[in-house]
Amino acid sequence: MNTTSIATKTGAGFASAHRVNQAITASIEKRALLWMAHRAPQWLTSDQLTILGLSAQIGAGACYALSRYNRYAQLGAIACIALNWLGDSLDGTLARVRHQERPRYGFYVDHMVDIFGSVALMCGLACSGFLHWQTAIAMLIAFLLLSSESYLATHTLSCFQLSKGIFGPTEIRILLIIGTLALMRSPYSTLFGHRMLLFDLGGTIAAAGMFATAIVVTARHTAELYRQEPLP
Repeated sequence: MNTTSIATKTGAGFASAHRVNQAITASIEKRALLWMAHRAPQWLTSDQLTILGLSAQIGAGACYALSRYNRYAQLGAIACIALNWLGDSLDGTLARVRHQERPRYGFYVDHMVDIFGSVALMCGLACSGFLHWQTAIAMLIAFLLLSSESYLATHTLSCFQLSKGIFGPTEIRILLIIGTLALMRSPYSTLFGHRMLLFDLGGTIAAAGMFATAIVVTARHTAELYRQEPLP
């Protein structure tokens, strides 16, 4: 659910945090979501889209787990990732287009859904046999660390970063789909003459990137908050 706003209580009500998205696909994605939101049937609600997004992410995890026995289940994972994008990205846009925003509810439910969905996805990948469970755990911990920093920064700085640099949730989904297509061809990759699981390589790079980003962003935000609230 990309309502992506958190509310802080004031005398006049609740003020939403400023949203920032500098991802590669941000501009195209925004236009596409607005086009779909304006044409969505009236019976469709943002809550239904949120449920779709969560169900699809859980389904993707299940498909990855099943791909241990039948590699064509990876096609189901790709379809579920696409449905997850639709539900997770369109729900907030639909609410805004219909002037049905619920800032606190949307922010809370959105990110709890992201957490539960990510756990399900990583569990499915860990059971797939296409990467080691240690890699899946490392990715999950890195994601949760980066997410926690983002939520705290939203509350303290009133600015919600949808992307980290040029990468956002949509870019991650695209990379996961590309990786899954490559996985169907071969589960292995060669790096500096060493043969290893393709998803182990990708997962290690992803985890390291998220850990490094969390450290850099934490340092930057800490410095910014220190400047805003210096010692007397």
